[in-house]
Amino acid sequence: MTQFSTCDLCDSHEDDRSGSFRVLPPVFSDFGSSARFCGEVLTLRCPEDNSRVREAVAQPGLGRVLVVDGGGSLRRALVGGNLASLAAKNGWAGLVVHGAVRDLAELRAAGIPVKAMALVPMRTAKRGEGQAGEPVEIQGVVVRTGDWLYADEDGVVLSAAKLA
Repeated sequence: MTQFSTCDLCDSHEDDRSGSFRVLPPVFSDFGSSARFCGEVLTLRCPEDNSRVREAVAQPGLGRVLVVDGGGSLRRALVGGNLASLAAKNGWAGLVVHGAVRDLAELRAAGIPVKAMALVPMRTAKRGEGQAGEPVEIQGVVVRTGDWLYADEDGVVLSAAKLA
């Protein structure tokens, strides 16, 4: 699905009461190459430690979206220009960071969409902590590996299945 509108997706699923279709709260800004992207989700929980982010983006992305739950912390950046470039090189469709990122010029040049809460210049610790593939909760909305994420200028929506 290359052409979509999150507004149209919301209109089409406004009566969904199953919890299959969800909307992330409007806490994200665009820091990457574009605002529009979609793909199957891989979740990652890693508060203030981006060791697992590096491990994830070093693997083939296969058109997936990496959703990084940093607990909403704005003290340290979980993604910077180097990791964004690596993600783009390895075929990730986009990055959504529930936390901060850094290196704005490099993020824009990396050629991958990046949504995050804010910019902060401080890098993270490298303690090897974090969990991949576990459900995460972002601003009260549960995100699971295997969900489909659709993002554009208007927002970010999730579906338990790929939308036609």
